[in-house]
Amino acid sequence: MLSGSIPVTPELGVAIALLLVAAAAVAGLGGLARYRDVLFAGLRAAVQLLAVALLIAYIVRWTALAALFIVLMFVIAAHTAGRRITGNRTWLWAALPIAAGVAPAALLLIVTDAVPLTGLVLIPLVGQLIGGAMVATALAGRRLLDELNQRRGEVEAALALGMLDRAARLEIVRPVAGGALVPALDQTRTVGTVTLPGAFVGMLLGGASPIQAGIVQLYVLIALLAVESVAILVVLEIVARGLLTGAGTRPHFQP
Repeated sequence: MLSGSIPVTPELGVAIALLLVAAAAVAGLGGLARYRDVLFAGLRAAVQLLAVALLIAYIVRWTALAALFIVLMFVIAAHTAGRRITGNRTWLWAALPIAAGVAPAALLLIVTDAVPLTGLVLIPLVGQLIGGAMVATALAGRRLLDELNQRRGEVEAALALGMLDRAARLEIVRPVAGGALVPALDQTRTVGTVTLPGAFVGMLLGGASPIQAGIVQLYVLIALLAVESVAILVVLEIVARGLLTGAGTRPHFQP
């Protein structure tokens, strides 16, 4: 079978460098971000990807080490999502929606023996699910807390009418929670017509048949819908209960 593997050449490195400089220039001149931040992000990505590539090449031979690496990805995702949502100590609650979404999907892979239980397979598949849950958690958490802050008067009015804290908050944030699922829905609706996602392209470049690549990508997309839906619902609940709060506010535990 023909392989579409892309060779790593000096020309490819030059293309990457030119794109990074262009991104920094456009962001800087357009006032979108400091050009130094863009350059630093690109350089950091290069260093991290090189380190991770070398690490994965070593640990994929041992399932236990691969599992530890997946746990590390989860911890970093929880920290990233939590800090995107709030600056106070309640950011730790961001780990719950990510775990609630990813754990059942990963367990399904293992129980059904749907894929080979090797690090080379589990790390990218579970990693994509963790990444999707992280993004959904961050989007939902920030959107819901912003909504509560902007409509604080309505929450107080509901409390004055005798509603419990959780019910009053749910009344405000539930209608906007679904917005965090829009990116996953759009990606699923447009797959193959607008975008060719990473799993599909990666398998094609690795020599898999288009059918094999399509089936794996379908699994990833459907799993992401399930994972992100669960994550968003859990975020909705912990925000409604006052466990995840905005900066400068304290958590509440009234049901």
